[in-house]
Amino acid sequence: MANTNPTHVVTGKVRLSYEHILKPYANTANDPGAEPKYSATVLVPKTDTATMAKINAGIAAAKKRGLETKKYKDGTPVDKLPTPIWDGDGYRADGYTPFGPECRGMWVFTASCRQDRKPEIVDTHGNPIIDASEIYSGIWGRVGVDFFPYNFAGKQGVGCSLVNVQKLADGEPLGGGRVSAADDFGGDDEDDWMS
Repeated sequence: MANTNPTHVVTGKVRLSYEHILKPYANTANDPGAEPKYSATVLVPKTDTATMAKINAGIAAAKKRGLETKKYKDGTPVDKLPTPIWDGDGYRADGYTPFGPECRGMWVFTASCRQDRKPEIVDTHGNPIIDASEIYSGIWGRVGVDFFPYNFAGKQGVGCSLVNVQKLADGEPLGGGRVSAADDFGGDDEDDWMS
């Protein structure tokens, strides 16, 4: 069935970072009352102009919906509303922290959804992925996302909801990866550490 929702976008090949798509996560260090959510940071190669055109159209449709449904306050200049898209060659939302090296040459956005709306995660054949070792920060895939208008706690803008994920290929794991016990402890003799 063809997608007729103008705010729904299916990307081309993207890379996933900071993924929490198998199990919801809440950053309680920064927000003690945070609700756990499924989420991923999506890295879109800047060379993929077709995906960016779809994303920009989805954001424009979400802004239009926000005006039509009175989600935004009267007189809101929609062209000035914040969107979830960032330039990976620039700085994070704080304005001075650069994005990591994996974001260079990429457009960056984060998509999330509530615990009761777990995204479907499938392989290249559309089969569900159940093996947690198949999913990690650094994989390449496609995502289905919905852009939506928000007006919450005095802030207005466009947000992004994660709907579906398709893994296309493995990639270099991001975040340093896990160190094995053999790397940490090797074949050290007990006498070496007991003294």
